[in-house]
Amino acid sequence: MASHRRPATSGCDRGAAALCVLSAAAAALGAVPAAHAAPRDSARAELDRLYTQAERATEDYDRADERADKLRHEVRDAQDHIARTQQRVNSLREQLGSLAGAEYRSGGIDPAVALLFSADPDDYLDKASVVDRIGTRQAGQLRELNGALRDLAQERAEAEGKLGDLERSRKAVAAHKRKVRERLTRARQLFDSLSAADRADYNRSSRSGRPGLTGLGDLGDLDPRAAAALAAARSALGRPYVWGANGPSGFDCSGLMQWSYARAGVQLPRTSQAQRNAGHRVPLSQARPGDLVIYRSDASHVAMYVGDGQVIHAPHPGAAVRYDRVGILPISAVTRP
Repeated sequence: MASHRRPATSGCDRGAAALCVLSAAAAALGAVPAAHAAPRDSARAELDRLYTQAERATEDYDRADERADKLRHEVRDAQDHIARTQQRVNSLREQLGSLAGAEYRSGGIDPAVALLFSADPDDYLDKASVVDRIGTRQAGQLRELNGALRDLAQERAEAEGKLGDLERSRKAVAAHKRKVRERLTRARQLFDSLSAADRADYNRSSRSGRPGLTGLGDLGDLDPRAAAALAAARSALGRPYVWGANGPSGFDCSGLMQWSYARAGVQLPRTSQAQRNAGHRVPLSQARPGDLVIYRSDASHVAMYVGDGQVIHAPHPGAAVRYDRVGILPISAVTRP
């Protein structure tokens, strides 16, 4: 009689089944990190994008703030010059008033009529010569006054134009500031949403840098200004990135370069775009400590070469001044101030 029981599974079949189960489990377990990696990598890419945008907006802010500061000085100078010109106008008016009074008192009447009533013709002739001199001087003063009034009107018009430029520049500064804060707020929110492990991993990324650096090479032949600037930059290690700041308690990227070279007696422009042209270009292969390494085609980041394939810089918001490898970002130029 035929049995209706299911045939027993052979040992080999049991082993194959177990292997299939284990393989499926392993595949399932392997899928978890892969699924996790995608959003993590996406978050890191978004963080990098936001920090890059914030850095570029910071450079725009620095440039607008520098222009506003320059305009403020120009407006103050214009106002001082207007005040001095106004004083000159007032003084000329007073002098003309005095001359007019002197002419009246000296008898500014028709010379022929005055001669008829003069008891002493010689005295009359003396008075007449004084009146002529006063008249000639008064005419000169009038011309000078007219010129001063024209200067005053022109200076006031120029000052009004500078005030208009200043107001527009202030609005630009405020707009760039809002843009920076918006990017930084979004970046901070995104960073805080990451797990502790992912935050730590991001901080160990290619822009994480090293707290210390040895083997900078022989600096004995270094230009004294470059050596002083490098020493200043190294003294800023660990200080925070602060957008729009140029020290001494915090820095943005170009602010650190400007502050460091100022300690060496060299005045660099404020922005990384301007710093790109604040010296002569050298190939990266010939970079020396103290050279400025400019990054990205828009020159939105700058660092200082320290030797041994390393730079020192203020990397991005949330990070401190630190060392990094020179190739952290695409290099657009190397400038030696």
